[in-house]
Amino acid sequence: MTETVVSSRKPGPQVAVLVEPPGAPTVPRRRKDSGGRLRALDGLRLVAALMVAAYHYGGRDGEVSQAWGSSPKAQFPTLHEFFAYGCLGVQVFFVISGFVICMSGWGRPLKSFFASRASRLLPAYWVAVVLVTAVFALPVVAYRAVSPSDALVNLTMLQMPLGVDRVLGVCWTLWAEVRFYALFALCVVLPGANRRRVIMFCAGWMLATVIAQNAKMPLLDIVVMPEYAPFFIGGVGLYLVHLDRRDAYGWGIVAVSWLIGQHFAVQSLWHAADAGGFSYRSSIGIVLVVTFGFVAVAAIALGWLRRANWRWLTVAGALTYPFYLVHEHLGWVVIHALHRGLGLPSAATFSLTVASMLLLAWLLNKYVEKPLTPRLRALLAKAR
Repeated sequence: MTETVVSSRKPGPQVAVLVEPPGAPTVPRRRKDSGGRLRALDGLRLVAALMVAAYHYGGRDGEVSQAWGSSPKAQFPTLHEFFAYGCLGVQVFFVISGFVICMSGWGRPLKSFFASRASRLLPAYWVAVVLVTAVFALPVVAYRAVSPSDALVNLTMLQMPLGVDRVLGVCWTLWAEVRFYALFALCVVLPGANRRRVIMFCAGWMLATVIAQNAKMPLLDIVVMPEYAPFFIGGVGLYLVHLDRRDAYGWGIVAVSWLIGQHFAVQSLWHAADAGGFSYRSSIGIVLVVTFGFVAVAAIALGWLRRANWRWLTVAGALTYPFYLVHEHLGWVVIHALHRGLGLPSAATFSLTVASMLLLAWLLNKYVEKPLTPRLRALLAKAR
């Protein structure tokens, strides 16, 4: 950054103006009402996590039926139709992630960005992998634990591309997040974030997404991940809108991302009503949930929810990630114990299972994330 003195022809004081050299990273100018931490975003994170939990507990068949003793469709005759849409909480997460990663990566060197992301993800993840593996290895638990070798590979967070059995059912979304972090780091953070570079990144990634859909090239699909890219890109566009609500390019990125994102969501999650099937998501319902994700983040980006500034929302945001990691598989164990072991009704079992997973998430946040995250961040930041 260089300083240039600009003088007026009329008598008067000289004004120092900071001028960025061409291509240099720029620090975004936030609106006055953007404030500090966006606590409403923390609350939205927890809403998305609870949506996914509702899907895993009552919106799908599979191994959770073993915990209930029957299909969740029988346990929740009406609610299961709504719970089936909870899987779209993942798409909401991806929109949030695009917003947050653009915000945290702007004006930050690559090493600091990597240290921040790794220290945020890994401590709770490592403990969750060990915890779920240990619980599933207990003789009283009906579910099969992965092999010791596969459990060790899971600690790298690379089990998905290696085709290894997963300890955590939700880890496929972390693999998508890691690929997004890598793309953003290489294309934006490494050369230095500025508005033009972010716009070109979004445009290039969206074009690659459309091409990958018909290219039939597995490697391109892995890198570009067309099914989820529009949601990450939409979140990045919403951060540009957060910086300047009149940014036409930002709004254009958001609009195109929503249009293509809903297409991929309907394509992958809709199916015709089938008496032998479980979920009956309508295409309109899928579009509405996707729209909710974009609109909710947009409301936060525009400052419409800045009054939602309660401190408990920060706590909610802190619990979201550990809750997301442990809720599915350990939730099955709790459901089995409460419903089939103690005979509690379905509604009570559902509520107590969510509460117990939130309590476990609080313990992980307090005794794992809070002490280990800053230490790991400092260690990685200092490493050469």
